[in-house]
Amino acid sequence: MEQPARILVVDDELGMREGCRRALTAVGHQVETAATGDEGLQKVLTNRYDLALLDVRMPGLSGIELLSKIRAHDPDLVCIIITGYASVDVAIQAIKQGAYDFISKPFDTDTLILTVNQGLEKRRLTLEARRLRAVEAQAAELARAKQELEKLDRMKSEFMLTVAHELRAPVAAIQGYLQVIIEGYASPEKQRPMLERAAQRSAELLVLVDELLQLARIKAAAPLRRERLDLGAVLEKTASLLRVDADRRRIAFELAIEPCPALLLNPDHAQQLCTNLISNAIKYTQPQGRVQVSLAPDGQAVVLRVADTGIGIAAKDIPRIFEEFYRTPEARALESQGTGLGLAIVKRIVDTYGGTIDVASTVGQGTTFTVSLPVVAGEEGSHG
Repeated sequence: MEQPARILVVDDELGMREGCRRALTAVGHQVETAATGDEGLQKVLTNRYDLALLDVRMPGLSGIELLSKIRAHDPDLVCIIITGYASVDVAIQAIKQGAYDFISKPFDTDTLILTVNQGLEKRRLTLEARRLRAVEAQAAELARAKQELEKLDRMKSEFMLTVAHELRAPVAAIQGYLQVIIEGYASPEKQRPMLERAAQRSAELLVLVDELLQLARIKAAAPLRRERLDLGAVLEKTASLLRVDADRRRIAFELAIEPCPALLLNPDHAQQLCTNLISNAIKYTQPQGRVQVSLAPDGQAVVLRVADTGIGIAAKDIPRIFEEFYRTPEARALESQGTGLGLAIVKRIVDTYGGTIDVASTVGQGTTFTVSLPVVAGEEGSHG
């Protein structure tokens, strides 16, 4: 042993206690003794030992009973039974109770030291194995954390590249139109259409920047101003603004709002949630189609449902529609303009409030988004 072992000898015979103490102290161990099982138990409960020598027969608490209590308190403490009544039954009982070994009285010093050293080696190996398992577990956790950081770093790089790409296209278009006009290549009658196209692309750019800012604020997880809101009122106001676009596209727009409990929400989040879901439904529904929006209570939740008869989403694309910048091929074909951030914002908002969002869709027949937000008690103007 690199350090002296702490050993406890519990035996009702003074000669046995002292003989063991002298023999083990002589080889460098620190030895304490106890004359009864109860005294030995108190020492175990208040001190740390590496190994205990326990006499089987003692007044009061027997060695086997003490062994059981020691194992319950410190399973790593190696226990060796001392018995003057050596028998197979005693040995089996002791081993079943968790004893490492037993030695029979009378025994010589060499036998005692050999048995004790073997027990201490067993303890060393047990503790070393546990330490190695802990090191392996820690190494595995560090490896997992490293992989997660690398994944986040890749996602960050991909996100930045995507943002740069999405921003570059409208900026390049605007720059191109303006350069043609500045250098005098466009006649006065051609300049106005070019300026109109530049204005349109700049408007698209502002939408993209605004949605990027919205997404960044949600991702930041900063403290939010939350209010007890009537989501129905927010939905009604949002729907009234978007109904104009539906009418322009000759899409039937239906709105049904039932009385619902107030929700503890950030007002901007509530408005973004309603706007993104409804505007998407209108955008991807062809003329003569229909968009149905409803809000209703459901137990301890409020459910917002937005259904359309639009182009639908293929089953293989549904797992990806909440990814940032992702747009399905069908969506790109129908509507060339779009950031692919709307549903990513919706998902982040829903997650922020512990809600759920489900998607049911059939290509060519339409899509239904169902958002469930839990009713949470809170004070007006509280922060979270």
